Amino acid sequence: MADYSKEDFLQLIKRLGTFFTIKTSNLFRNLDSRSVGAIAGLAFAVVFTWRLLRTPSGSERRQPKRQAPTTGSSGSSNHANATLNVTSSGISNSSEYSRTQNVIDEFFQPVKPTLGQIVRQKLSEGRKVTCRLLGIILVESSPEELQKQATVRSSVVEVLLEITKFCDLYLMERVLDDESEKKVLIALEDAGVFTSGGLVKDKVLFCSTEIGRTSFVRQLEPDWHVDTNPEIVTQLARFIKYQLQISPIKPEGTAANVYTCRSLEQFFGCI
Repeated sequence: MADYSKEDFLQLIKRLGTFFTIKTSNLFRNLDSRSVGAIAGLAFAVVFTWRLLRTPSGSERRQPKRQAPTTGSSGSSNHANATLNVTSSGISNSSEYSRTQNVIDEFFQPVKPTLGQIVRQKLSEGRKVTCRLLGIILVESSPEELQKQATVRSSVVEVLLEITKFCDLYLMERVLDDESEKKVLIALEDAGVFTSGGLVKDKVLFCSTEIGRTSFVRQLEPDWHVDTNPEIVTQLARFIKYQLQISPIKPEGTAANVYTCRSLEQFFGCI
């Protein structure tokens, strides 16, 4: 049983060494602040596991006292006790091995990234973002609909709040009258978009033509622009580093720096 436990222990050490080598290799390919934290976590896990395996169990520290045989039947009794001790030792070693394996497996469970981490990764650390309202932030898809009502997509609010934590966000749209502007601002305020402090009403821009919206984007010079109009996306491809085109179907012949997705939430993995 001792040989079996020793062999299992050696196999565990080999598995740890292989896992640590692979993880370290992958981390050093894309080294950033998160990778440094992950390396520190791996080092902690190795030290923790080594100390856990190195510490003797309670049964090993407390050696049972030997008693002198008192009767003729003591020989068979001692033999039974020895058998029981060997069996108990095997069970203890197996239990300790299982506990150690469980600790290792639990420590190396993949940690699901937060929405904030996904936003930063997807935006490639971009610091300024411009985004159209219709069809992306708002349920409505035309300026004519805004004359009747403005409705914020509830599923996009959390994404907007996370973007404003890391980026300078500007929202813009073409409207037909001043009443439409008021409806949009009230809808955004009621949805809680302005509560985080990152987005203010002054960063919600309105114009009367699509050319005006294109001019807004070029003047702001964002790292990312989000739009639904393929013509504007094409016009801005030469001037904007990255663009996200929101479209129900994947358009053909887009530039290399243009990403496409069905919704802003889907791009960040929220749905």
